[in-house]
Amino acid sequence: MTAAKPLEGRTVLMSGGSRGIGLAIALRAAADGANVTMLAKTDQPHPKLKGTVHTAAEQVRAAGGRALAVVGDVRSDDDIARAVEATLAEFGGIDVVVNNASVIDLSRTAELAAKKYDLMQDVNVRGTFMLSRAAVPALRESANPHILSLSPPLNLSPRWLGAHTGYTLAKYGMTMATLGLAAEFAEDGIAANTLWPRTTIATAAVRNVIGGDRLMAVSRTPEIYADAAYEVITRPASSCTGQTLVVEDVLAEVGVTDLARYAAVPGTPDEMLFPDIFL
Repeated sequence: MTAAKPLEGRTVLMSGGSRGIGLAIALRAAADGANVTMLAKTDQPHPKLKGTVHTAAEQVRAAGGRALAVVGDVRSDDDIARAVEATLAEFGGIDVVVNNASVIDLSRTAELAAKKYDLMQDVNVRGTFMLSRAAVPALRESANPHILSLSPPLNLSPRWLGAHTGYTLAKYGMTMATLGLAAEFAEDGIAANTLWPRTTIATAAVRNVIGGDRLMAVSRTPEIYADAAYEVITRPASSCTGQTLVVEDVLAEVGVTDLARYAAVPGTPDEMLFPDIFL
């Protein structure tokens, strides 16, 4: 490992990652020569969604990393255990856990289906807790262990608490689980932080669930999230834990203030970009 490539030879275990933000984070790590395990359900192509866990693994290898595709569901304890065991067998350790898998439904309380409420809780909150917990023994052995959850700061403004209570509970649950892990495992040297953007990110969720092509056009690309995540997980774990970080602030700290290259539509002024929720 060289200073220029701090993730070279390090191992990232990620929930999801077949496409979008998770894949962008995986590819950024792969550019350093990282090992990346992706636990995802996408064994076969989806008619409306591009990519599978297998095509994602191919892209990681093409980007310079090693990849392990584990077909499974973060809601399944057996699948989580299998992903951890396979990662240890293939790569010999785990240095970073990225809790990327997440379900979104912005329905109001009266309209939110019980099954969708349960799904958001199971994937977002329980998945974050269980995947992180399963990796703790391996993280204890890492020289620079990190847990990073893609969830927002806890903002108790009624604007967000009352907007879509079911989804808010699920995303804030991810954050609370992560902050709890940071406190509980501080003496083990395991960093645990969250990361969230100020603007919407051009992903399938934005197109299919939130705002269609119109919102995609005023969003930033997943690469901005990936570059910020990279900065977080390459910091010394002892210097950065228990924080709810914002993508743009992380980049500003390392001198990246011109974010024009991240606009989904080149040339879109920053003031025209659509603000994300919770901030």
